[in-house]
Amino acid sequence: MSAAKKLGADAPLIHQGCEIAGSQFGAFCEVGAFSRVLNSTFGDYAYCDRMADIANADIGRFANIAAMTRIGPTDHPMRNAAQHHFLYRSELYFDDIADDAAFFQARAARRLRLGADCWIGHGAIIKPEVTVGIGAIVAAGAVVTKDVPDFMIVAGTPATPLRMRFPDEVAQDLLDLAWWEWDHTQLRAALSDFRALPAAEFVAKYKGHNP
Repeated sequence: MSAAKKLGADAPLIHQGCEIAGSQFGAFCEVGAFSRVLNSTFGDYAYCDRMADIANADIGRFANIAAMTRIGPTDHPMRNAAQHHFLYRSELYFDDIADDAAFFQARAARRLRLGADCWIGHGAIIKPEVTVGIGAIVAAGAVVTKDVPDFMIVAGTPATPLRMRFPDEVAQDLLDLAWWEWDHTQLRAALSDFRALPAAEFVAKYKGHNP
């Protein structure tokens, strides 16, 4: 991602060559060059790196999406006699028939959800209707076909759990603290501790109060 341009609260930083349609962005969001974002929402501070392809997704605050990822790949009509575009993108092929609106509505309704502060590694694929939990990590190249719990690390094709990032007590303390809901001023006030303290020490310091 570019360090030369400043992120802002009023509008997302969208780099060159992007295709954006039917999508909304919160504060301090960034979309990497030549990415495609369709029918999706980005929570505050969420970003994707270059050439990400994202569709029908609700992306949580502080989500980290690496380059060349595929978030919510759309399916073809596998149960029909044909799978080709002519079934539903019919206007491209015929003069007397409209596109199949019901097919596109059903596709758009299959929402994918990324939790706050999750990290989606380079080249990962996450299938529709999957939820990736808060603080979870999807390893580079993984193909995620099932829900990923909060703070779980998954890898492989199909992705399987490797380990939790933190012990259960620390994970629960982080969920209770919910720092990803803090406002911009609170984040700045705690920045030195975010940088310096391991998670267990961070939650011990801030448990029960915000900066």
